[in-house]
Amino acid sequence: MTAQPPIRITIVDDHPLMREGLRALVASLPDIEVVGEAGDGDAARRETQLTRPDVVVMDLHMPGTNGVAATRAILRAAPATRVLVLTMFEDDDSVFAAMRAGASGYLVKGAQQDEIIRAIRSVAAGQAIFGPTVARRIIDFFTHGPRPAADPFPELTAREREVLDLIAAGRTNPAIARHLVISPKTVSNHISAIFTKLQVADRAEAIARAREAGLGL
Repeated sequence: MTAQPPIRITIVDDHPLMREGLRALVASLPDIEVVGEAGDGDAARRETQLTRPDVVVMDLHMPGTNGVAATRAILRAAPATRVLVLTMFEDDDSVFAAMRAGASGYLVKGAQQDEIIRAIRSVAAGQAIFGPTVARRIIDFFTHGPRPAADPFPELTAREREVLDLIAAGRTNPAIARHLVISPKTVSNHISAIFTKLQVADRAEAIARAREAGLGL
């Protein structure tokens, strides 16, 4: 009987120690092979295009392109690749944003090692897998409906949130200035502050984050 080729994985996390720990975890397993690593979403997309792994183990909150946007980009470029989220965040927004982006699994950091290995194997086999706390959130969501939404992006001022909402709706800077009756320079200042606070690199990424949070729709 011919042995199955190993499951090829790429590890994406902005913490080198986390990447090293995951690499060490699978090093002794004959059926899983690490073929790439990345420290942010852009690098993850490039690494995936180069190595075409079976599974990307993806952190969500990273500098630059976040894990949700990276998941979406990876699955567009490599539809056969599966994404398993492994993150410290288990709030509803993070869970459902990852699911909407196409993630096949979601675990919270702190999961047992055998749970992580089992999840990698399950996702590679085409199954959906969720850690116990995440599964409870999903069940609760479909049983009781969404919880009352808090203001998205509490780190933004009310005016910055208003500008972000208009950006997500596709308004240009001059159109935002006219709508809010402020100068184009003030609009640019607000946008710069938004980019800094949300740790996004450009307008497209800010729009993606805003729409994930329900703005601009």
